[in-house]
Amino acid sequence: MATYGQVAELAGLAGMARQVGYALHALPEGSTVPWHRVVNARGFISVRRAADGCDVEQRFRLEREGVTFNDAGRLSLEQFRWRPDGDHS
Repeated sequence: MATYGQVAELAGLAGMARQVGYALHALPEGSTVPWHRVVNARGFISVRRAADGCDVEQRFRLEREGVTFNDAGRLSLEQFRWRPDGDHS
């Protein structure tokens, strides 16, 4: 799991989290990019203005991979965030 901001920073685009969101939204149908593994900095799935069910699909995919959500729909970034250095403590 990564945040939009984390992906932006790793791409050399610090502070441009929204651009990551736009890029993921523009992926063609059937793309193999793991778009579902990117969430907002608070640990929530970001719902687009046009409700097209992507949030339901994203949660389904994450839960299938073992990610759990609290009653408010938030996941623990402390537990699930990807760390490029491999440190998951």
